[in-house]
Amino acid sequence: MMRIRWSVAAVLVLSCVVPSVRAQEPPTLLGQPAITLQERVPVISWADARACMGREVFVVGRVAVAKQTKTMFFLNFTRQFRGTLTIAIRAADARAFEMPPDKAFADKVIKVHGWITEFKGAPEILVTRPGQITILPDDAPVPASTGASGPATRPVRDAGVITVATFNVENLYDAWDDPYSNDEGTPVKSRADLEKLAKVIRDIDADVLSVDEVENRGILEDFNRVFLKDMGYTVVLFEGNDVRGIDVALLTRLPVGPVTSHRHLRFRTDAGELQHFQRDLLQVRIEPPGAAPMDVFLVHLKSKEGADDTGLPIRMAEAKTARRILDEVLARDPNARFLVCGDFNDLPDSEPLKILFGAGPTALRSFHEELPADQRVTYNKEPYRSMIDFILCSPAMAKCYVSGSFRIVQGTEETIGTDHNPVVVKFKIK
Repeated sequence: MMRIRWSVAAVLVLSCVVPSVRAQEPPTLLGQPAITLQERVPVISWADARACMGREVFVVGRVAVAKQTKTMFFLNFTRQFRGTLTIAIRAADARAFEMPPDKAFADKVIKVHGWITEFKGAPEILVTRPGQITILPDDAPVPASTGASGPATRPVRDAGVITVATFNVENLYDAWDDPYSNDEGTPVKSRADLEKLAKVIRDIDADVLSVDEVENRGILEDFNRVFLKDMGYTVVLFEGNDVRGIDVALLTRLPVGPVTSHRHLRFRTDAGELQHFQRDLLQVRIEPPGAAPMDVFLVHLKSKEGADDTGLPIRMAEAKTARRILDEVLARDPNARFLVCGDFNDLPDSEPLKILFGAGPTALRSFHEELPADQRVTYNKEPYRSMIDFILCSPAMAKCYVSGSFRIVQGTEETIGTDHNPVVVKFKIK
């Protein structure tokens, strides 16, 4: 391959003749991002790259080795660079730089934005456009190596009592147009609403938190990283079936085992129409230290779609299918501990809820009856104030319920940033 030679003329020619080597245009913005890049992406020392494998980061360090091969440019931060972080730039991509990277960045303090991947056992960031590298002043501080893989986390409780909550956060959307879902008509969640949601979640301090109406894993990871960074949560989210892109998800500080999605399951309504879960029925195994495992089923059933409730046939079919799956679990193990959490889009005495609750020895419990009727409000919009969000317990899980712990955090869209109030329950699991 012919070696590239740089000159002002060559750069001008390449910028006109070879536009394909420049970075692609970013996705379309649908609004102002509420979380900035600088907030959501950590700044680390180059020496901590291995501890941050698979993460998007800003890496800072002084370039000690800068070299070129026929096809690549390489930047390293120590002369003994084997096994340490490498910044790699393809020769084709390097044409977009004003100077050859081995000349431009030699002995410079640089800040590199990208994803840390593994190449031949060592961490690497592949740079494809000039904007990923910034030259800092020579006296710019370089972050001290900590060896940490992330922010400090809150320890898991060991008292044998866990707090579980479910919370519909109402359209937790990012600012980018997703070409694979109909998200253009949904406004971006405001910064003020994100702060309100975070305050409620912090006050609840749940060990396991089910959330509804999350657009994708990325926005929930960002929200968790920026607003809940010391809560110790892991994000569990699989993309579901919703045409707007909203998913069910879990935030947990307890260890996660196998996760099962039922999004591809097909079933029929009473009228024979073939259907699927409108979002998902997501089953997450939780494995508390020193206690038996438990499953959390996350749901967000079909909405009513107006006063005539045209969504009822689908919601009924979803409820029947979910109950069949739960019955299969109980048939295998009558002492199975599980919860069904989320937005059921119906009232406690509705037919879909009656199906899910069931009857007899396998009936599920909710414990919402412990509250006065006027306090059983999870959908907080006037004039529809009602209870449509639940935490249902299997018979064995109901035996673990901490009496009197059931509560609903009352609020409004203006005070808590969403049109749903969270439900909170405690269980003694040891």
